[in-house]
Amino acid sequence: MKVGIEAIAFDIPKFYIDMADLAHCRSIDPAKFIKGLGQVEMSVASPCEDAVTLAAGAAIKMMHGFNIDKESIGLCVVGTETPIDQSKPIASHIHEILGLPKNCRVFETKHACYGATAALAMATDWILSGRAQGKKALIIASDIARYGLNTAGEPTQGAGAVAMLISSNPRLLELESNYVGCYSEQVMDFWRPTYSKEAFADGHFSIQCYLNALAGSFDTYKESFKKHHSDAPEILNNRFAACLYHVPFVKMANKAHHKLIEHELNTKIEKEDPRMEDVQRDFNERVGYNLKLNSKVGNIYTGSLYLSLFNFLEQNSERHSGRAISLFSYGSGCTSEFF
Repeated sequence: MKVGIEAIAFDIPKFYIDMADLAHCRSIDPAKFIKGLGQVEMSVASPCEDAVTLAAGAAIKMMHGFNIDKESIGLCVVGTETPIDQSKPIASHIHEILGLPKNCRVFETKHACYGATAALAMATDWILSGRAQGKKALIIASDIARYGLNTAGEPTQGAGAVAMLISSNPRLLELESNYVGCYSEQVMDFWRPTYSKEAFADGHFSIQCYLNALAGSFDTYKESFKKHHSDAPEILNNRFAACLYHVPFVKMANKAHHKLIEHELNTKIEKEDPRMEDVQRDFNERVGYNLKLNSKVGNIYTGSLYLSLFNFLEQNSERHSGRAISLFSYGSGCTSEFF
């Protein structure tokens, strides 16, 4: 049986901040945000927008845009780290807003920026196991990234939601269930206690945790892949038409792809190394063109990877039809998945 994404849509707030304007207000050279982070604009939620309204907006766009029958949905899961209630899930509100069937299972998943990927994996297994009985799963990633004023994290904020319909009719993207790589460990790189509306982060440490998790999950992916393809040489170079990453800020995807190339080649490639031109060219060809939306929306936590995926599908789905792409999801704390 096939399984994957049948439909996808995203929603963002009505307001945004130009990163050059933010830099001027902070008496900082705009290049630090625009070139250093890769960010051009940043979505900002108004007082009447939250993770529920964003999730609903994305889901409604998807349902209407792809003409989805609400009666076909048997599972609704929202991945988020910015819920409006510590007990009642956002999925309950979506269930009411969309008028989903009463026999639809609804709940919420949380693990920093990995929550939506956990929901996606669960929905995939639910369908493949036969428990779905022909029904489809609505998976939504909805978050508002918020940090303190004048903090290092301030320019890496954003807000938005991505809705995906997972079914046995994957007309946009088929998901492989045989080859998956995971990596987890307990680290304090990012956290938001219940008493705080703003997140706390150890930025440099979090970047290192992200890169360690990328290498670890890629290694376990290779192990699962080579069980079926023992003669496979360099998987990264020979298998993927595009590589998508979790994008807390655009330049993180650049760091990630550089790390993955070094990891597979088992060598360090410094800025002065002539091979850096090849690394940058490979990034431009397989990663960079998928980041336009991320550069204009900002960090949307659980939805950042899937905003990049939307960008890819909109721009390149026909050109890369039938080819494999990789996705890497990272959630601080931490856990990760390469699939």
